[in-house]
Parts: sequence; structure tokens; C-alpha cells
Amino acid sequence: MNYTIGLIPGDGIGPDIVTASCKVLDAVGAKFGHKFTYNTYLAGGCAIDATGDPLPKETLDGCLKSDAVLLGAVGGPKWDNLPGKKRPEQALMGLRGGMKVFANLRPALMFKQLSAACPLKNEIVGNGLDILIVRELTGGIYFGERGRNADNTAAWDTEHYTKPEIERILRLGFESAQKRNKRLCLVDKANILESSRMWREVAVAIKDEYKDVELSYMYVDNAAMQLVRNPSQFDVIVTSNMFGDILSDEASQITGSIGMLASASLGDGSGPGLYEPIHGSAPDIAGQDKANPLATILSCAMMLRYSFNLTKEADLIERAVNKVLDDGWRTGDIAGSDFDKIKAEGKLVGTVKMSQLVIDAVNQL
Repeated sequence: MNYTIGLIPGDGIGPDIVTASCKVLDAVGAKFGHKFTYNTYLAGGCAIDATGDPLPKETLDGCLKSDAVLLGAVGGPKWDNLPGKKRPEQALMGLRGGMKVFANLRPALMFKQLSAACPLKNEIVGNGLDILIVRELTGGIYFGERGRNADNTAAWDTEHYTKPEIERILRLGFESAQKRNKRLCLVDKANILESSRMWREVAVAIKDEYKDVELSYMYVDNAAMQLVRNPSQFDVIVTSNMFGDILSDEASQITGSIGMLASASLGDGSGPGLYEPIHGSAPDIAGQDKANPLATILSCAMMLRYSFNLTKEADLIERAVNKVLDDGWRTGDIAGSDFDKIKAEGKLVGTVKMSQLVIDAVNQL
């Protein structure tokens, strides 16, 4: 099979990790008889520098014609002083809206090989950590009406959701829970926000269609606390755009390995999915062969699974990453307190070597 992948390397370490990940995809393709064709597009700060626009029309048009899109990272201090609509992050908003990818799936998985890096006590996470956060991606306060008054003394951002927007993300949450441990927690602020009360109304209206799933509710402030206090109580969390943005970053930190966590942004299946690591652009190490490519490689596994229905191929990538970790190989960000020991053993590696190790594992398994 032939697949066309739109590549948006972006800024900072984005080009490093995207290049490395494509080599892994090519190794998988060679093993299973698939061909991946890559088309590269500008977005983020590099697009601003080249065109003055964080998301040129050519980029969105090209992405929409692709079978899937792989994104590295966007942004950096260089563009921090630009006005809001001209910042690199607007490329993300434009891509999500333009591609109609309304759901962001963020697995917060603590790899057993990296458990020592988890900041929580062993008695809290001793049995591991595996949470899926399903975040609404194209509505809410990030896309609502915003502005300032005439004399610039007040500003506002509006949280706005429609019932159809809420229902489609809730259904995806229920369906995701059905494939896991059948527990879904709706996180909101229904004691304060009218929009959150609508989320609960829609959940009540459709929950009987998913009788095998246990549905619970939690206010977002309590959820933030419970993620640290007792994260294993969660299976699937479904929530709004802003709450999901915050909680998924918190969840990634309690795994101790933000450089390991992938994400998939999906729509109704009629267009391409958008895949990216959840970490930032880390411009301080860009081009230095220091970035951890594993989150992007694991995002490629999600791409194979969700966009191309290539389950065996996705499983192979995930097993290859686990083998590399089992063998003791680490990039600097996941070496933790054993950094000096790992370095002395010659198992501290950079972007290029880590991706090659995954390729070697793909070929061996």
C-alpha cells in the first residue's frame, strides 16, 4: 500500500525528530511492503519568517490532501513578542480547525523502564500508570469570541459549545473506554460554568447507549489534585479544550517522561488525522542531536493504527521502542538520576542513534 504523509517539521527540534521518525516509518514500510511518500510544509515560526503567516494556505491545502499529517513542534522565544494572531501557535489552531480534527487523544503512559523518573511515590504508582485523555480540540474558549474594549482596560474570551460538538467528543470518550477498562470520567466545572452543565446534560442523554461503561463526573480542580494523589483511579478522561490542555500536560509530567508521550488528533474519519509529540520545540538543543525522538516515533505508531488501520505495524513500533528501553538505551531527558552511570556505560545516545536503535529493533522483531 502507498500512503501520502504531510510533514510539518516546524521549529526548534521539530526537524530533528520528524526526520528521525520518518526513517523508522520507512523501515516498517520496507518490512511490510508499504511505501510512504512525504510532502513537507511550513508552519509555525519558520513559516512566519518565510511568509509572514504562521499557517500559509499552501500548508493547509497540502495537509488536507494527505492521508495523514505528522507535526514536530512549533514556537520559540524568537516569536514571543508577536501579536496573538501572528504567533506560531496560531498554526496549531488553524490546522486543527481547518482539518476538522475535533478530538485529541493523549495517552499518559508510564513506561516501566522509566518508572524511577516518576515524581510520585512508588506506593502511588507502583502498579504503573496508563490514562487516556480525550480532549475536545476545536471548540471552547480557544475558539470562542474574544476581544478588548475601546480603551484597552478590559479583555474577554468566551467558552462556547454546541450540543453536537459535545456529543461527538463524549461518544469518542465512551468508545475509547469500551476498548480499555470501561471507565469514563467527565471532567468539567459544572458547579460554576453553564457550558459544563450542558456537557453533563449531553452525557446523561447518551450514557444508556454505553451500558458497559461506568460514567463518573469530577470538577476540574479536584481532577488536577487527584491526578497527583491517586492517578490510577482514572482510565479515560473526557473534557473540554482548555481543561484538556492543562490536565494532559499535568498527566504527562507525572509519568516522568514528557519526551515519551505521543498524541493523535482525529476527526470524523473523512479527512486526515494529525499526529504529534506533546513536548515543545526546545530551541536550546535544536540541531544538536540531543532531542528524544521516541514521542514522535510513537506518534507514528498512532498514525499507523488510527489513520491507516495498520495494527501489526503500529504494534511493532511500540514493541521496538520497549526493546530499546529494555536494553538500557537512553537520551539525556529520560536518563534521570542514572545519567552519569548510563553515560559511563556508553548507552547515552542522541536523536540519530536512538532512532537507528528503534530501526534495528524493528528489523529484528
